[in-house]
Amino acid sequence: MSVASNTVVDHKPTSDKPMMSMSQIFLMSFGFLGIQFGFALQNGNTSRILRSFGADVDQLPMFWIVAPLVGMIVQPIIGHYSDKTWNRLGRRKPYFLTGAILSSLALMILPNSGNFANVLPALWIGAGMVMVMDASFNVAMEPFRALVADNLPNKQSATGFSIQTFLIGLGAVAGSALPEFLANQGFSMEAGADGVASNIKYSFYIGAAVFMISILITIFFTKEYAPSDYEKYHGKAEQKTGGLSEIITDFKNMPRTMRQLGLVQFFSWFALFSMWVFTTDAVATHVYKLSGDYSKTIEYNDAGNKVSSAFGIYNFIAMFYALLLPFLSKIFNRRLTHAFSLVAGGVGLISIYFIKDASMLKFSMVGVGLAWASILAMPYVILSSSIPAGKLGIYMGIFNFFITLPQIINGFVGGWIVKHLYNGQPIYAIVLAGIFMICAAISVIYVYDPGEKK
Repeated sequence: MSVASNTVVDHKPTSDKPMMSMSQIFLMSFGFLGIQFGFALQNGNTSRILRSFGADVDQLPMFWIVAPLVGMIVQPIIGHYSDKTWNRLGRRKPYFLTGAILSSLALMILPNSGNFANVLPALWIGAGMVMVMDASFNVAMEPFRALVADNLPNKQSATGFSIQTFLIGLGAVAGSALPEFLANQGFSMEAGADGVASNIKYSFYIGAAVFMISILITIFFTKEYAPSDYEKYHGKAEQKTGGLSEIITDFKNMPRTMRQLGLVQFFSWFALFSMWVFTTDAVATHVYKLSGDYSKTIEYNDAGNKVSSAFGIYNFIAMFYALLLPFLSKIFNRRLTHAFSLVAGGVGLISIYFIKDASMLKFSMVGVGLAWASILAMPYVILSSSIPAGKLGIYMGIFNFFITLPQIINGFVGGWIVKHLYNGQPIYAIVLAGIFMICAAISVIYVYDPGEKK
């Protein structure tokens, strides 16, 4: 892999990027289906896997925290070097292929952590695999976003990110529904000797296969611009000393729009982290009325299956709502479209407090689906108008700070709040998540969008 040691100062491009067909955009983005298939399995099942290994509810955020912490460090580095890489495989492809291999291995090892208990406690191995998994997911994800920005002309950026979100939704629907589907096919929901039920294990094995296959489809069917063409469409590069100092300089000089979107992302991802970590236990205690040591009961696994399936609903809604986002952003504007979607998500999360039957979760998830689709697309559409072309990778990596930082903060304080302020009732963490989602909606109204038509 050849990586230049110098940085880039952009000159104006000499030609517009050619338009891409819908099939080209679809194949270019297909890897997102596998990435989100894995994310859905992680988000819907990690907490109950760690609980089966002995973690307490208030400890869950601390076990999740390592993953975004690693992502915060890894992403800017991956973005920086993917801007400067070119080899036979391409510019971005080497990175998301590496991420796919590591992610697939972690998906297979996590539910089997109990089998290594004679070496290290299962909880430690499980937490380590969550760290590897999330870091690897992000290594695969961010170069994908940069690839789309590399190849698509500005006129197609909203369409490209919407197709991404559609595929993300499709993968997440399948990944979220898989544990309950396998349980209905006869796979056991009862925890085995190593603490994890068969329907969960085989879901993760299937997820690993889907992850790799979808990434390979993008690699085989998508071309990246060679350096000469890249310069023609993005601007000629002028060399100057770089490395770590360049990353720090770019961070200091981030565009105004990115700084403002940081607050929006903080509220959004703080809320999402709470939802992923606490929803299963919130439903188990608030709806199923479980108490005491319930983490290995069939009722708890049933609650987990219901939550995982409900997460599939929000991803299903997001899959189709994503296709409407380009039209809504033209009718209104990109900021108001995102604000409306976030309010819907906030209302959906708060409504979980009022449900009495776990089957009602699907209605709460409709609003969450609107927010999720918009969170995955609109901030990047707004951001893409403000980033210098030669800095796409590094700034996409830096933008990941505003995704990982709120998760890290939540990881440190979320469990303590649930234990000491909410008296061990995680449902109130879900209500706070809904309030934060509405705060994000208010914040985005004040973001400067340079690509918005006045």
